[in-house]
Parts: sequence; C-alpha cells; structure tokens
Amino acid sequence: MKEKTVRQKDTLIKVLKYIKPYGALMTLTILMAVVSVALTLYLPILTGDAVDMLLRVGQESFWSDLFVILKRMAVVILLTAFAQWIMSICNNKIVYNIIQDIRKKAFRKLEALPLKYMDAHSHGDIVSRVVADVDQFADGLLIGFTQLFTGVITIIGTLGFMLSVNVTITIVVVVITPISLFVAAFIAKKTFSMFKLQSETRGEQTTLINEMIGNQKVVQSFNREDETLEKFDEINGRLEKYSLRAIFFSSLTNPCTRFVNSLVYTGVGLTGALAVIRGGLSVGQLTCFLSYANQYTKPFNEISGVITELQSALACAARIFELIEEEPQIPDKIDALVLDHVQGKVDLDHVAFSYVEDRKLIEDLNLHVKPGQRIAIVGPTGCGKTTIINLLMRFYDVDQGAICVEGSDIRDITRKSLRASYGMVLQDTWLKKGTIRDNITVGKPDASEEEIIAAAKKSHAHSFIRRLPEGYDTVIGEDGGSLSQGQKQLLCITRVMLSLPPMLILDEATSSIDTRTEIKIQKAFAAMMEGRTSFIVAHRLSTIQNADVILVMKDGHIIEQGNHRELLEKKGFYAELYNSQFALA
Repeated sequence: MKEKTVRQKDTLIKVLKYIKPYGALMTLTILMAVVSVALTLYLPILTGDAVDMLLRVGQESFWSDLFVILKRMAVVILLTAFAQWIMSICNNKIVYNIIQDIRKKAFRKLEALPLKYMDAHSHGDIVSRVVADVDQFADGLLIGFTQLFTGVITIIGTLGFMLSVNVTITIVVVVITPISLFVAAFIAKKTFSMFKLQSETRGEQTTLINEMIGNQKVVQSFNREDETLEKFDEINGRLEKYSLRAIFFSSLTNPCTRFVNSLVYTGVGLTGALAVIRGGLSVGQLTCFLSYANQYTKPFNEISGVITELQSALACAARIFELIEEEPQIPDKIDALVLDHVQGKVDLDHVAFSYVEDRKLIEDLNLHVKPGQRIAIVGPTGCGKTTIINLLMRFYDVDQGAICVEGSDIRDITRKSLRASYGMVLQDTWLKKGTIRDNITVGKPDASEEEIIAAAKKSHAHSFIRRLPEGYDTVIGEDGGSLSQGQKQLLCITRVMLSLPPMLILDEATSSIDTRTEIKIQKAFAAMMEGRTSFIVAHRLSTIQNADVILVMKDGHIIEQGNHRELLEKKGFYAELYNSQFALA
C-alpha cells in the first residue's frame, strides 16, 4: 500500500512538471474560478434580500427596490457565465497542450527505443498506451481542473460568507463535513488499483485485436476462429470484472457524499429554523444560509467524483510515463563519424551476440569483406543469418568484438550515415499509406519522375503500376492495401534501386515473386550489385550460386566458407543443403 502511494505521488509530480510551462494560463484559470465562485456566492445574498423585500410588499419603494435587486442578479448571472466560459477555454487549452506534449514525447521515445524493446513488448499494448491511456488521462485531467479549482474555492468562500452571517450554524456545517472527506479518501484508495488493472487489460485487448486484424488470413486458414474468440472472451471477461469493480467503488462516491450533504442540509435547516424563531435570523437570511449549505456540500460531492476520475487518470499516466522513461538506445557519440565515399569494406572481428543473456547465439564470428564482394549467407532456420543483418545495420549492438565499416567501428559512426550506406530489401515488406510514388521515394524524396520510372522498369514494377487507376499517383492503404504480396515486394525493390546506396542487404528479397519475374529481377540485381558490397540471405540456393563468398552458418558459427563450386567439392554441410533442394529436380 505504501509503495502504491509513493508511485501515485511520483506520477502526480511528473504531471505537475508538464503543467508548469502553462503557468500563465493556470493563473488565469484560478482567477476566473475565484471570480465565478465569488459571484455565485453573492447571488444567495441577493436572493435573501429579495425574499426579505417580499415581506415588505405594499411599501412605496417596493417595486423600484425589487427591480434594482433583480437587475443586480441578472448582471451577476451573466458575469458568472462569462467567467466560467473563460475558465473552460483555459482548462481545455492547458489539458490538450499537455496531452500534445506527452504524445510527442512518447512518439519520439518510440523512435529512439532500441529494437529489443519492440521485440519484447506487444505492439497493441504500446499503441494502447499512446492512444487510449493518453485519452483517458486527458479526460480525468480536464474534469479535475474544472471541478477541483472551483470546488476548493467554493468551500473556502462559502465558509467565509456563512461565518459573516451566523457562526453557530457554520460550526454545525464544519463538524459534519469531515465524514465526506473520510468517505472520499476510502474510495480513492480502492479505485486506483482497479483502474490500473483496467488499463493494463485494455492494452491486452488492443494487442489481441491488432494481431487478429493483421493475421486474419492465417486465423481463418487454420480454423482458429473459435480459439481466438475464447481468448478474446477471457480478456474481455477480465476487463469487465476490473471495470465493474472500479465503477462499483467510484459509484459509491455519489450516494455516500449525497447522504452527508443531506445531513448538513438538515443540520442547517433545524438550527436555522430555531434561530429564526428566536429572532437571531431573518427568513431571507435562512434562505441564504440554506443556499450556502447546498453550495458548500456540492463541491465535496464533485471533488469526491473528481478523485475517482483522477485515480483513473493517474493510473493511465503511470503507464504512459513508463514508456517515456524507458531506456533509449545508446545515442551516437558526440564526435561520431559521418560515413562518406563508402567503398564497401566490412570487417567482423570476434563478434559475439545473443538476444537473451543465457542463450548463446553468435560466438567468435570473424568475417572480412572486400569492397564490391557479394557475400551470401545460408544455413538452417535460427542459425543467426538475419541476426548478422541486424548487427550490420546496428539495430542491435554486439556484446563482444567489433563490426567495422571502412576501418571504423560502427559504434563510432552515426547511425543515420551508416544506415544510409545500406539498401535493404527484406522478406517482410513495409509500405506506408500514400501514393505509389511516395512509397518508392522514401530513400530519395527529391527523385525526378524519370528516375522513378527508370527504377520501376529495372525492378519490373512499372508494368503493374501503369495498370493501376492513377498510375504512380494511386493511393494505397496501410501496408500496401489491396496489392499482392509480390507487387508489394517489387515496390520495395524499386525503392532500393532508386536510391542505389554503396552497400546492399537482400534478405529473401524475391521470396514472394513468381519464378519468371524472379529471373528478370536477379539479372537486375546482378547489374545493381556490380561494384557494390552485397549481403544476400537466401534459402533457395539457386539464387546465390554467383556469389563471391558463401558463408555457411550453423548454431551461430560460420562452419564453411567459399564459392559455390568450392563448397560443393568439399561435400560438407553446404553440399547436403544443396543436394536436398535439387535431388528431386
């Protein structure tokens, strides 16, 4: 419990830091709250005066005096509405500026987080934190600002006005109200943990929905609809349970505080009526006091409700701040080199790496690549082929040893210039929502129309692009929309052929393309790789027979090395792999 309280306080301090830049707007909000409350509290006095005036009906100045009071009441009501309007605008501006700042910081952190974080956390939960949790936090903060300021000021102001009218009745009010505070504190403790569980489970649900939308074909192909529904129902059931518990405790607030409010109102009514009988109060003053009793107890009711909303907001904020405070990837060194005029010399010296500390993957890997060489990497699934690509691109840093490009350790080179030196075509395609042209020019935004078409012709994508409704201006949806997997891969190949970096990485680059087109693209690749250092990961050994060096990997080690002919003559592991693919050919 103590740890939970400390965590809440830490979260609240972080929220206050985000509020600090908007101090001027906050001051204006508080000022408008004071004006609004002062005018609201002045209105019962005018109402009491009007009631007392009715007792003098028939006097010569009755109508003129009553008109003056009614006119004042109208002005007070209009000024109160104006002050509340300004306060509402300020509150909205503060809250949505804070939310904008938090979302920017969260999204920038996503760009700076190492890939191992993305691999270790579900994407749906990350999306839920940045979208749903931030929205929930905004709602709680907005309600909190609107009602907390006015509530506290109303309580203080009402006490002041009531003391000026009658001290005895005010003491009755003050004695009863701590019950409301006790109820609010009890409920607040119960709700935070439930709202936190609710947010976490909502993240699980978002993850599952995200997975199912992206992999619906697989689900239907293996008839996993029923199992998926069962899993969804289980998560949905837990979300229902946590939500109901959170709502149960938060919904206790209103009836409990209203009960206390009724006690206060009853106490004021009884003591006030006795005071009127004894002549200590006028009927108008009693009317005024009863109105104050309502106004005094109302903020307790609202603040109690706000506390439960704030509990939910703080629970969501804690999850957002967890993401924002995650350890980012190691930044580039201040004096990091910028790769320029890259020839393509790459050296791996005694490299060791594992994704999980106690599960070794790559150990003592040595490789020396000359400029312009074509290096093919083959081996069984899980041997470390794609891991080498991740290390070359510095998506992960080596645990031991060093990877050097042009004689410099890549940890001493800026990531931007290192990655700009490679052109990647992966088995998994990625296309953004936009036009075909936008997707092709990702690596070279200033490319001319002639360059784009020339690259598309080399990759054999031009013919299918031309058949699209708007050609290169055709808008495609997220991840390629209705394009086939092969067409998506052709666009990714076109993207690399347009930018033509000095080094290439082809990881199963033609896995989704028909054999006839693949033969043509292999010829285009051969022309593109001329004079460029290339790393080719392939399962189909027919695609790498022309490689200068073939690295045969097994269990994180290079067990054989040489060209296609040399490796076949050795009659080792490569020969086994090759013959297993072509034995039946």
